[in-house]
Amino acid sequence: MNVTATPLDGNTASPDYSDFVHTDPGTLAGRFMRMFWQPVYRSQDLAVGKVVPLRIMGEDFTLYRGESGAAHLLAPRCAHRETQLSVGRVEGDCIRCFYHGWKYEASGQCEEQPAEEASFAGKIRIRSYPVEEYLGLVFAYLGEGTPPLLPCFSEFEIDGVLEVETFLRPCNYFNDLDNACDPLHVTFVHGDSRIDINRFIDSANLSAEENDFGLSITMPRTTHGGGLRINQYGMPNIQMLKLPPVDKAETEWRDFLSWRVPVSDYEYVSFNLNMVHLNGDEASRYKAARAEAFAKATATAADLAPDVLAGRTVIEEVKHRIPDVVRLQDDVVLVAQGVIPDRSQDHLGRSDVGVILLRKIWRRELEAVAKGQPIKRWARSPAIVATSGLS
Repeated sequence: MNVTATPLDGNTASPDYSDFVHTDPGTLAGRFMRMFWQPVYRSQDLAVGKVVPLRIMGEDFTLYRGESGAAHLLAPRCAHRETQLSVGRVEGDCIRCFYHGWKYEASGQCEEQPAEEASFAGKIRIRSYPVEEYLGLVFAYLGEGTPPLLPCFSEFEIDGVLEVETFLRPCNYFNDLDNACDPLHVTFVHGDSRIDINRFIDSANLSAEENDFGLSITMPRTTHGGGLRINQYGMPNIQMLKLPPVDKAETEWRDFLSWRVPVSDYEYVSFNLNMVHLNGDEASRYKAARAEAFAKATATAADLAPDVLAGRTVIEEVKHRIPDVVRLQDDVVLVAQGVIPDRSQDHLGRSDVGVILLRKIWRRELEAVAKGQPIKRWARSPAIVATSGLS
């Protein structure tokens, strides 16, 4: 079954199928991204009764957790006088506007207006959005029509330490999507880090191919046991790979999964999952050590990156202040490209096969969206897995 978008109005100027970076409502890339479930919040940060304003792809929303424990997503403003609904309060699984007390069900239907006749409330409804929680993340479907099935990742449903992380980065999300399909950067960016072993690849023999999930990027290892390292990229914005163990007790390489979700065209939030293969006492010890490392940190990657980019310091001088240098390394290299790079000035080469294929697929899909034609039905089969390349 394919998914079809409404074609652009005939009066619309000729669309730019290579405009991947603009995702506000009505843009081609924005319409495409809204055809998929997107993570919007970390479950553990949304307590019962909490209400938060959200901005995703240049659009505002109201997210709250009802007293039943269910998460709900509504339009950003009360229909009465357009007050920001997130300053209201949760009552049961409804939300009441702070300004004049209009009360909305999770469906968006207004059910109470203290100063109005009872029949008026039935005429008022604001938009609500499908929400599901999975693997410690709140997912929302922001598009039109019936949402597709939420993708499942069984390797993260097992016993172990599931780390759920999120952070904001001040550049366009597509900087990181390109980066996810560019394994060569690891050789230069992430030396002297916990993923240093990943730089031992044969960069002259990278390959990429499209599959039913997105792309497989394959590279041989030149040392450390040889073999093929395979990164998986899921359309439109999912990265899946294997990361080296850090703790001596880990029984295998970590499984890593991430979504890069635009907040606006100028910043995005990354939702990251790490499955650390530890159980029992070893898992408890690892969690305690991680908590201690974060408690001792005197800065975050986001604090330090501007100073590195401005030439006031270098990564080697400040990396001891944070628990993980990898994020700082990526902050620096991705923001250094520019908030929205001019990709027409790129000079792509042999090592960019993944980047070239990713952009080709995106152009094809955006053209389908523009013309009201079916996009590809992306789905992950059990055979599509990330590998470390080590035997």
